Amino acid sequence: MGATFASLSAIEVMAWGLVFFASIYLVFGGLTWLLTRHLLPWLGIGRILDPRPLAPGQLRREFSLSAVSILIFGTGMIFPWGLVQLGWATLTPHASAGRIALEILALMIWNDVHFWINHRLLHTRLLKRFHLPHHRSVVTTPFATYAFHPVEALMLGNVILLPMVVHDFSFWSLASVPVFSLFFNCIGHANYDLWPQVSYSHWFAASRRHHLHHACYHGNFGFQFTFMDRLFRTRLNADAAQPHIDRHFSQAATRARKSSS
Repeated sequence: MGATFASLSAIEVMAWGLVFFASIYLVFGGLTWLLTRHLLPWLGIGRILDPRPLAPGQLRREFSLSAVSILIFGTGMIFPWGLVQLGWATLTPHASAGRIALEILALMIWNDVHFWINHRLLHTRLLKRFHLPHHRSVVTTPFATYAFHPVEALMLGNVILLPMVVHDFSFWSLASVPVFSLFFNCIGHANYDLWPQVSYSHWFAASRRHHLHHACYHGNFGFQFTFMDRLFRTRLNADAAQPHIDRHFSQAATRARKSSS
């Protein structure tokens, strides 16, 4: 498959990239929405994390921003393709299953490091204006996963470039990065705790941690794992969102009393 990828033209690479990113966004996002909004609550499995309603027009805005991100990610496949064409990177053919598994594990760890660094930068005074469009989804949905400003999409979308120049990966290992990234991202943005029984520190509790990030804005900058937030002391307390949620319903009750009087 690596040889096939290298033999494609630039236009073909970008076209396939657009199809690939649009497909995984719609499939993973749609399935996560159906599971967490309908099937799992009906079965009594898991729980909603933030009971506040979505903002008016939120889904439309998320789809609009995500369409731009998909355009950037899809056409951006020209960059890893270009590294191969220039001889700056090589795709290893006929990699064993064990090697691919180890490469995917290494890329998952690198993805968390890369995400934390870029996410933390996006919360600085210099770059926060590029991150605010994503944070307009205070109560998150799976379709917020790609709802980025173009600058943020460019920052997060370059995750495989550095690994490619320091190691000869299998094509399948590199292709797994957007797949597992979007899969975990959909869960993280689902506003649904699929495993309430696990501890807040467990990597299965990533949806809890990312829900807190959106509800509180600061803290919990990591992706799926917790080691970067632990290392840099940016992890939020497990109940950090509760005052914000309580304030919302208190204000809503006050408005309701005033309107009825």
